[in-house]
Amino acid sequence: MFTGIVEEVGAVVALHPGTTGGGDGAEQDARLTVRGPLVASDARLGDSIAVSGVCLTVAELGDDGTFTVDVMPESLRRTALGDLTAGSPVNLERALRADARLGGHVVQGHVDGVGTIRARRPGPRWDDVEIALDPHLARYVAEKGSIAVSGVSLTVTHVADDAFGVSLIPTTLEATTLGTLAPGARVNLEVDVLAKYVERLLATGAVTR
Repeated sequence: MFTGIVEEVGAVVALHPGTTGGGDGAEQDARLTVRGPLVASDARLGDSIAVSGVCLTVAELGDDGTFTVDVMPESLRRTALGDLTAGSPVNLERALRADARLGGHVVQGHVDGVGTIRARRPGPRWDDVEIALDPHLARYVAEKGSIAVSGVSLTVTHVADDAFGVSLIPTTLEATTLGTLAPGARVNLEVDVLAKYVERLLATGAVTR
């Protein structure tokens, strides 16, 4: 579990595509190497690290502040990780310790879909950003609720049928990749897991309205 409080912006060293399965059912997977000296400093094999909001498992550790993870076909389908190239910046966060403060909100690192920066309006010290998303995800987004955008915990300022807004404070602009994203850029989205559980409980009749 994560909190959406980015610890450092790392850089992609390499993204090597591969294939899973054979014949007509072959699917694309990948091996991703990232340089992140802070998050790699105490990492161990098998640890979880969120890479731009995607929970990934450390498979290899380098002696130069790098770590390598395997990216499964499901992650490539659901996220924007396939857009990465060598040098791409990525938001990094280690898994939450049980005795740590929950500074953002509950983030699983299980991305629900990819959004697109629709508009960006700079303010005196902040930016207002509108992000387009698939309408089927919009029902989980609530004004003043929480959403993770490329691993960054943000508060929703407004919601439409196919988009939502957020305001980026100076710290977010300076300490995450969101500070430099232009309209058209794709971002990983994870909606609040509480909304999904409430919907499921109502749909199965476990609770009544």
